[in-house]
Amino acid sequence: MSVLQMAPEPEVRETIGWGTRFDALTVVACAVVALFTLAAVFAPIVAPYDPTQVDASAVYQGPSTAHLLGTDDAGRDILSRLLHGARASLLGPAIVVLVAAVVGTVVAVSAAWVGGRFDALVSRTLDVIFAFPGLVLAIIAAAVIGPGLLAPVAALSISYVPYIARVLRTAAIRQRNLPYIAALEVQGFGALAICVRHLVPNLLPLLIVQATVSFGYALLDLSAISFLGLGTQPPAPEWGLMVANGQPSIIAGHIEQSLYAGLTIVVAVVSFNVLGQGLAKSFLGDDR
Repeated sequence: MSVLQMAPEPEVRETIGWGTRFDALTVVACAVVALFTLAAVFAPIVAPYDPTQVDASAVYQGPSTAHLLGTDDAGRDILSRLLHGARASLLGPAIVVLVAAVVGTVVAVSAAWVGGRFDALVSRTLDVIFAFPGLVLAIIAAAVIGPGLLAPVAALSISYVPYIARVLRTAAIRQRNLPYIAALEVQGFGALAICVRHLVPNLLPLLIVQATVSFGYALLDLSAISFLGLGTQPPAPEWGLMVANGQPSIIAGHIEQSLYAGLTIVVAVVSFNVLGQGLAKSFLGDDR
């Protein structure tokens, strides 16, 4: 499994703020991410063809005005499949990151607030989950439950919790010991109100950074699952599945399907990582 980049625990700042400056590379990465998102949302409108439409008379056609990126082994328009494939390729990672972010935040804040043995138990549990590669868990889940997105997404959601919870826990402990928390307790605010209205919002910039970086790796993991035939099933379009479907054609010299799908995955993953690093510089003051 790919090793996710996490903000180093000892260097999490006590004050986490919202920055406003982004470098040119971060802006470009943000634009690319927005473009992929728009492609996923408006694919039925902008795609020139039905992504599953088979045309035996148009097999392995090269780029042309009719098919800008050519066609695959079944005569299906590659551009249309890439656009529609953005939906499955981005939806899975979005669910993984959303679930991991919610669960990780609850676990981290709870451990930081209660402390003591509960904090120690949570930390050991996160270490155990962290020791198991998420991709391996996803493959096992898909093999047991059956092919499709459900099992890999559920397995990866669990395996990604430590990546978010471990970073947030350190920051939450620092926030827990700041004077404003004691002042709120003196004023009679309950633990839930303090955490929801004050502590969690202060952790939000750090959460956004970690979730953004994690999204790219979740996309890569789910694409690998589909490449192995355990994720999205044909004829549905999905980037990892398209790379796998185009493999037999490479020997015959028809590399378009695997090439374009593979490049799309690379660009998406790199964009999310660059965006995450840019957000870290802006939100957390991390200039590395």
